[in-house]
Amino acid sequence: MNRPNSNASTSQIGTAQREFSGSNASIDSGLLLSALVLMGMGVVMSYSTTAPLSINQAIPPLFINHMSALAVGLVAATAAAFIPLEVWHRIALPLWFVGVLLLFATFLFGVEVNGAQRWLSIPGLGFRFQPVEPVKFATVLAVAAVIAPQDGRTSLSRGRVITAGAVALPAILFLLLQPDLGNAVLLAMLVALLLIVAGTPLRTLVIPGLVSLAGIVAYIFFNPYAMRRITGFRDPWEDALGSGFQLVQSFVAFSQGGLSGVGIGNGKQKLFYLPEAHTDFILSLVAEELGLIGALLVLGAFAALLISGTRIARRASSRFALLLAFGTTSLLTVPAILNAAVVMGLMPTKGLTLPFLSYGGTSLVLCCATLGALLGISRNNNPKAAPPVRMVRDGGSR
Repeated sequence: MNRPNSNASTSQIGTAQREFSGSNASIDSGLLLSALVLMGMGVVMSYSTTAPLSINQAIPPLFINHMSALAVGLVAATAAAFIPLEVWHRIALPLWFVGVLLLFATFLFGVEVNGAQRWLSIPGLGFRFQPVEPVKFATVLAVAAVIAPQDGRTSLSRGRVITAGAVALPAILFLLLQPDLGNAVLLAMLVALLLIVAGTPLRTLVIPGLVSLAGIVAYIFFNPYAMRRITGFRDPWEDALGSGFQLVQSFVAFSQGGLSGVGIGNGKQKLFYLPEAHTDFILSLVAEELGLIGALLVLGAFAALLISGTRIARRASSRFALLLAFGTTSLLTVPAILNAAVVMGLMPTKGLTLPFLSYGGTSLVLCCATLGALLGISRNNNPKAAPPVRMVRDGGSR
């Protein structure tokens, strides 16, 4: 009987192991850890900020809603992490089309809350959601797919840049009609960032940028509510009981917190002093109850998420993976930067939530799904840093 060649067998086993490890790279631990920190902070602060809204109940209903959304979000994140990039590319435009239809339905049949028509209600289920959250992800996905076609061509043609803008425009216009200036501006920023990363010359974006800026100024000028936000931001103390009330109360929360805070559950600003304490201004409550240390923990976790997401994008194996990684990272971190700037008085109030922390089921589920897509890209990347993927524009090199 012939004995098998042991050296050949060992070589084959080693090759198989290398192929297996290369095709099943582990997920980015920094990304996962930073996201878990933010989710944990969200659970703690959700209970603390919603408890005063339901004094007669041991477990606040809003907290139960938050935990339910988190459970659904974790399932969505797990599912998204295992979706191949080819599938994301294939369903990008259909998802975007469905999202635009949802925004159109919101314009026609949406539920109005606090003067804005941003919710869709599901008849018979008593369930409502904000279409803007899935639309932001779908638009980022669609723009990435348009810029990086599946046929592998590397030239970033002017036609594809125009197509990317055309993809974003309907969603932005429908958001302005709600009205939702904050998310409309955010979406425009995300698309612009993707185009810049893809290699679009800055001069190409100057005219669209100026037109957008003029549109924002006109929108604020003809919208009294938006104008009050500007005046309240410019000098909140001048009308501390009116347009500047929310920002002043946010300042009070930060000042009360000091270095280590007043303790979880002991904050006073959530006792109906600070409006929307559990949603847009939850970072103010973090600063009050956990102090500067708690606020820096949250901001540090977002910084770690940004660094990890950028690292994943650098190691991307394709242009579409690079753009999707950068887009999803921006979708999770840019709103956090804007939200932090608002509660600290560095920008006018925009109504943007703090990802993973703010109360809001639709936002939390979509943040988790976005995280899952980013984790999925990291699973398929080479664990060793790869050379940056270069984009080529108009037939030239970059």
